[in-house]
Amino acid sequence: MATNKKEAFRQYLEAAGVLDTITKILVSLYEEPERPKNALDYIKGLLGGPTPAEFDALKQEKEDLKQQLESTKKQLEDLQAK
Repeated sequence: MATNKKEAFRQYLEAAGVLDTITKILVSLYEEPERPKNALDYIKGLLGGPTPAEFDALKQEKEDLKQQLESTKKQLEDLQAK
């Protein structure tokens, strides 16, 4: 019974692409010319999204780009009004 459960879970992971992704990450770690000081952080970096600092920087960049877009739209409207 437990074997069937384990096999079903393995098939689920394989179908979801989890095993392939983990394998690629481990191969990437193996092929690094210099081993990272913290292998777990390396793996997390490849698996996860941005760090909180990166996320904050992306939010700021988004706001800056929104302001730039609004400014450009206004300039376009002004030029079209002439």
